[in-house]
Amino acid sequence: MNQVVFWLILLIILVAIEIATMGLTTIWFAGGAFVAIIAAAFDAPLYVQITLFLSVSVVLLLFTRPIAMKYFNRDRIKTNAESLIGKQAIVTEEVDNLMAAGTVSVDGQEWTARNVMDGVKLPRGTIVIIRAISGVKLIVEERNEGM
Repeated sequence: MNQVVFWLILLIILVAIEIATMGLTTIWFAGGAFVAIIAAAFDAPLYVQITLFLSVSVVLLLFTRPIAMKYFNRDRIKTNAESLIGKQAIVTEEVDNLMAAGTVSVDGQEWTARNVMDGVKLPRGTIVIIRAISGVKLIVEERNEGM
């Protein structure tokens, strides 16, 4: 019965962490702990309980997590910064990676910018595409004329 209490306490802790984080982080292991409780209640040896805990946790993690994450993140809204990727911006101060200088304007906001290509300066007035964000800097690339 002592092992049942151990698995029950572990289950409660894992569920509490899941409730606190709401990030689908420990729910898979809570399922494994639940199965281990059942095994302990039927006096299964400790190695069987541990094996069941680990195998059920891994199976739940591998097979149900991708499905759960798909539905969990479905309504996720991009942050303000993430929404900039792929947008056009205009260079307001020459972008020069070597000099660690350059700014662009996008959606009425000024951002520090760096070029995707080192050694290539982007003069003021150049239209660029935002390719990534690194810290508080936009990583930009000169727009091709065909765009």
